[in-house]
Amino acid sequence: MDPLASTKTRPTNASVRPHVAVVDTGSGNLRSVQKALEVAGAFAQVTADPDLIAKADKVLVPGQGAFGACMLGLCRDGGALEQVVREAIMRGIPYFGVCLGLQVLFESSDESPNVAGLGLIPGKVVKFNLPAPLKVPHMGWNPCTPGPAYGVSSILSTTPAQTSFYFVHSYFAAPTDPNVVALHSDHGIPFCAAIARDNIFACQFHPEKSQKAGLDLLRQFVAL
Repeated sequence: MDPLASTKTRPTNASVRPHVAVVDTGSGNLRSVQKALEVAGAFAQVTADPDLIAKADKVLVPGQGAFGACMLGLCRDGGALEQVVREAIMRGIPYFGVCLGLQVLFESSDESPNVAGLGLIPGKVVKFNLPAPLKVPHMGWNPCTPGPAYGVSSILSTTPAQTSFYFVHSYFAAPTDPNVVALHSDHGIPFCAAIARDNIFACQFHPEKSQKAGLDLLRQFVAL
């Protein structure tokens, strides 16, 4: 287990800051996400402890790597992590998904066709199929434009149209209901860059790598 997960209680100076549980699925740059949340004003705790996640004010699931590995991490030890994340979302706890934290909300992924996702958002995750010279994985800064769900979450309230974020991905979410798309971007074809529904906000890009634009999103999440 990540040594950061061993902290069971908040330090005294964190008592007035929102407690964000950064779910340790065994993949992803957890420390960079934690540091970005701390800059944004949270008491951020990397943990795989279901009890700590259940008590948190907000939940963030990050991820770098493969869909199947992320779901395997959520389902390990009898699925306790999957259950507590699912229950937190159903209880209305603010949820922020980053990259794979977005993708696992869907029913399935072309990357790991035999692995079921959480299925909380109808749809699947598909791979870019692009002609040369367009490259996959898609890496770099891309501008994003508002989608139908742009105003659903206050997380985007300080994000103007055409704000650029940093992406690293070969797959993207294809929601069954296009009304959950909060941001679009384009890499040869238009794709879903972020979704918003009720207490869920999730993005394909990496806010922790997106400088001021990413920190603005995390500040709004912490302030919910």
